[in-house]
Amino acid sequence: MAQLDLAGLQLVAENLLILLGEDPNREGLRETPRRIAHWYDEFINYDPGNTEVTFEAVTTDQLVVVTGIRVYSLCEHHMLPFWADISMGYLAANRVLGLSKFARIAHKHAHRLQIQERLVSDIADEICALAQTESVAVLARGFHLCMAMRGVRTPATMTTSALRGMFRADADLRHEFLSLCQLNNEVRP
Repeated sequence: MAQLDLAGLQLVAENLLILLGEDPNREGLRETPRRIAHWYDEFINYDPGNTEVTFEAVTTDQLVVVTGIRVYSLCEHHMLPFWADISMGYLAANRVLGLSKFARIAHKHAHRLQIQERLVSDIADEICALAQTESVAVLARGFHLCMAMRGVRTPATMTTSALRGMFRADADLRHEFLSLCQLNNEVRP
């Protein structure tokens, strides 16, 4: 956990309001610097809980895919929010990952100043380590406010992937993973 200077963050937020031509003492803004400081503390010090629960695999070479996990993060270039829907898959070897751990891992890596390319890579690294397999695939489809609200001001979806082991080497396995990602996104409740 990062030890954030909440008083310092409040002062920065108050100064930002002043620099934006606002009065931080007016109704509606009086508590805003405190709220901003606490939001950053909550975001940076997010606790994903235990991500390391695995179980003995029943079979090996079984494809496990989890899709539709939405995470929120902050672009490290502009500190504006982005969200991404994450799909993760791996070929089971000796260990299988507990289902809720996929979401915990994705959220854990999203709660920092981040770029989407690193996000998928970090998630893939952790799944490789926990599931004890080199064959891991992570796909993210993200919407970035740094593009939609500033600069070119155009909404777009960014897709990134991290393909490891057999997902890189075997085109059929890669295709199966990508097909399951698409199929599972269509049948969300």
